[in-house]
Amino acid sequence: MNLPVLRLSLPNRKVCKWIHTKLTRVRFAPSPTGYLHLGGLRTALYNYLFAKSRGGTFVLRIEDTDQTRKVEGSIGALMKDLDWAGIECHEGPKQGGNFGPYIQSERLQIYQEHINTLLNNGSAYKCFCTERRLNLIRRDAVRSQRIPKYDNRCRTLSADDIKEKINSGIPYCIRFKLSSDCSSFEDLIFGGIAYDVSLNEGDPVLMKSDGFPTYHFANVVDDHLMNVTHVLRGVEWQISTTKHLLLYKAFGWTPPQFGHLPLIVNSDGTKLSKRQSDVKVEDYRIKGIYPLALVNYITLSGGGFEHVPGEGVRLKTMDELAQEFQIDRISSHPSRLNPDLLEECNRLEIKRQLQSPDQAQLVARLQELIKQTYPEKSLNISKEHVESVLNWAVARITKIEDLVSPAFGFLWILPNRKPEDVNAELLRKLVDHLASLDQFEEITLKHSLKEFSSDNDVKFPALMKMLRSVLSGLSEGPSVAEMMQLLGKNQSLDRIKAVVR
Repeated sequence: MNLPVLRLSLPNRKVCKWIHTKLTRVRFAPSPTGYLHLGGLRTALYNYLFAKSRGGTFVLRIEDTDQTRKVEGSIGALMKDLDWAGIECHEGPKQGGNFGPYIQSERLQIYQEHINTLLNNGSAYKCFCTERRLNLIRRDAVRSQRIPKYDNRCRTLSADDIKEKINSGIPYCIRFKLSSDCSSFEDLIFGGIAYDVSLNEGDPVLMKSDGFPTYHFANVVDDHLMNVTHVLRGVEWQISTTKHLLLYKAFGWTPPQFGHLPLIVNSDGTKLSKRQSDVKVEDYRIKGIYPLALVNYITLSGGGFEHVPGEGVRLKTMDELAQEFQIDRISSHPSRLNPDLLEECNRLEIKRQLQSPDQAQLVARLQELIKQTYPEKSLNISKEHVESVLNWAVARITKIEDLVSPAFGFLWILPNRKPEDVNAELLRKLVDHLASLDQFEEITLKHSLKEFSSDNDVKFPALMKMLRSVLSGLSEGPSVAEMMQLLGKNQSLDRIKAVVR
């Protein structure tokens, strides 16, 4: 049975007090094993905001030492997702910098030099155990209900034994000598943490037999050589941190400060699921979610910011988020996502774009969506009409893709078929009545249509039902007066005339 990580009640959790602003360097270090998921984006975002709020440096490093899991094209896709989200990398594979290379598979010589340091000072040793022997150890531990861990057998090999095995061509890895002291550290988010890694693990592998380092070794070496001052990463790495601290000690290096971000879960506490399309950043982009909306959505669920009670959701720019970010406000509890907040954030972003220089891009995007959705149709997609629709719809939609759905198709195209049970004579009178109106706005139209129904002895609901069908082909939707205002006087009259000719 695994021993728990001890959470200590150490004083002064507001450790940000001693941060040296000008020297702050953080990193986001994903593995190129596929898509960027929401948890990865949250880690990158919080590192970026931490650095930005202190005038520091945000480094992107690709940890590809496990070549068997590398997915072709994933590095480019990952950088594309970060760019889309508005997360600016100051150093990395594309930007370069003074501490490269920033891809671990290009740093093998560096790791070889540093593994020799540990071999020479007695902190590491060569292990010749086969995979078969290691599997037998694991199976025996499971049968005996013990913790499966390496028995450190090769730690005591003599120099002659090692030389003989090497001369015989027996492959080997390099392991680190764990000490039994219970290391502790002050987690920037969780507070005091203490854990004796040697109770649960045997000596870990630092360098594999293929010459590639393991994550634990490479990330310690790289963080030190890249002058990383603060490591913000997922809570799943918290249990490994004491092991990393032992490595820093073996090198004689000062470790960075560590903070571990809690899990992201659904609103009901369940794990995020790939099937629900709530994992990949790309899925959100494809569904029409804007980057600033997704960024705000993440911050609303994970803490780190002061939210005024009763203020509601307020969309913040990256600059505002960086100014307000406080690491000691991040909750140590799992971050529960609320899909309703994402929809509200996206609606607010549409509203923001409508009121900013981005309006032209928003209009152009909707025009393109209309043409893609309704090819070879008679379209009304003038700039003025699209702007009018967007301003009307901003309180009714959460994505601009909603405006090309069947419910709003009437805004752009004529109804697919002529309605049945149309009173042609009545509609001809209505055309003349509407044509005489000087104002064609919702309130005026509603009042005028009620007058018309009364003057022509027709029930108002029946008239509205007929008009709705003529104008849109729908049985429900916005009020008829709203439809007519959106379509405009000329198009409204043309649609009514088209069914009485």
